[in-house]
Amino acid sequence: MVTIGAERSAFEAIADPTRRKILDLVRAREMRAGDLAARFTVSRPAIAKHVRVLREAGLLRERREATQRFYTLEPKALESVDRWLAPYRLFWASRLMDLKHVVEEAAKTRTK
Repeated sequence: MVTIGAERSAFEAIADPTRRKILDLVRAREMRAGDLAARFTVSRPAIAKHVRVLREAGLLRERREATQRFYTLEPKALESVDRWLAPYRLFWASRLMDLKHVVEEAAKTRTK
């Protein structure tokens, strides 16, 4: 995988549904590597590769304790994704307001 900058890495990392599920799991609480792997039907090495991609993109923080590895979400790495999504949030908010006005007008027309 060719990556150019952290921003592209974050987008590439979250493009995979398994990696998004990993992020969902560690968003709530820190998890051991084995506990993460146990939540999936794919092999442990496959999950380890997904975790590596997330770590390299800066989306996961790793903490080692003796022989165990613990992972937590690193939300700062999602800022680039959030910035990219901002105009789309405004777009959909505007569309929803338009829909609200149409529904309200239709309701007024029906009650007359």
